[in-house]
Amino acid sequence: MKKEIITINGVPGCGKSSTADNVAKRLGFQRFSSGDFMREIALKYEISLNELNIKAETEKEIDRGIDDAVKKAGETEKKVIDSRLAFHWIPESFKVYLDLPLEISKKRILNNLKVNKLRQESEGMASEEEIYKKIKNRFDSENKRYWDLYKVDNTEKKNYDLIVDTDKNNLEQVVDIIVSEYKKWIEN
Repeated sequence: MKKEIITINGVPGCGKSSTADNVAKRLGFQRFSSGDFMREIALKYEISLNELNIKAETEKEIDRGIDDAVKKAGETEKKVIDSRLAFHWIPESFKVYLDLPLEISKKRILNNLKVNKLRQESEGMASEEEIYKKIKNRFDSENKRYWDLYKVDNTEKKNYDLIVDTDKNNLEQVVDIIVSEYKKWIEN
């Protein structure tokens, strides 16, 4: 049975947050971000997001707490959820993967750091190369943890109903594609 929920995943910097915000606004849905939730946890621990990822490698309750929040968000409908594992926890959702090379991600993240206060507080300012190293380490850490915990590869594209290249499509085009394909999916 299909749920009126769109789950969005992708590499760091691919535009998950902006896309989720705009898709939710367009459809009149609520929004949940596990990335923002993680940043808040990092701030509570008074550590960076990368340090939280390292801590999560040995303290499994961190990922389980985030996963529980995602599952809870998926209990109601008319929601857009950006999360690495929401597709897995909410299989009845319309599952979207935003694709982008990490080389391009680092530039986007650097630009976002300049204007996003929560991201600055949880990740700190850095050079483009430092950002690349951080996102690569974070991405690898998350993928390893998800496999170790659940035997889930969140980058496996066959897990998704729609894959959108956010390098070839601007934000407005990405949102248009997702909304259009979601409407077709939910009606069938």
